[in-house]
Amino acid sequence: MMDMQDLLQYLPHRYPFLLVDRVTAIGPGDTIAGFKNLTMNEAFFTGHFPGHPIMPGVLMIEAMAQLSGVLAFKLKRRTPEDGYTYYLAGVDRTRYKRPVVPGDRLDMHCELLKDRRGVMKFSCEAHVEQTLACSSEILCVEKEL
Repeated sequence: MMDMQDLLQYLPHRYPFLLVDRVTAIGPGDTIAGFKNLTMNEAFFTGHFPGHPIMPGVLMIEAMAQLSGVLAFKLKRRTPEDGYTYYLAGVDRTRYKRPVVPGDRLDMHCELLKDRRGVMKFSCEAHVEQTLACSSEILCVEKEL
């Protein structure tokens, strides 16, 4: 539904910190799905960990937060050009279930739980081949620039 060029219109992140490759669906019930393809060329694999590369957990959270940010823009019918942005404000109930390694595709799904006075709460999951890798509740805050 959204390729890299579309994502660049919504997210301020750029390489190497853009952690969403594509949005595959924006669905009813205030949900979004997307993915990140992981290759050995990812900068973080060089140092995390040499000889046994795994994606840092905080970057899985960041990837889901970026996807949640796209959903926030879509739900509010805004773009950054309208003078707004969404910041990661908090994470709760985070759990890691499996390591994510080069060659994996991190499939992510986020659902809006609450939207109150510019603070949005999302339930997010990341899977690799239908196996849960990470889950978290993510808070985003809306800021006018």
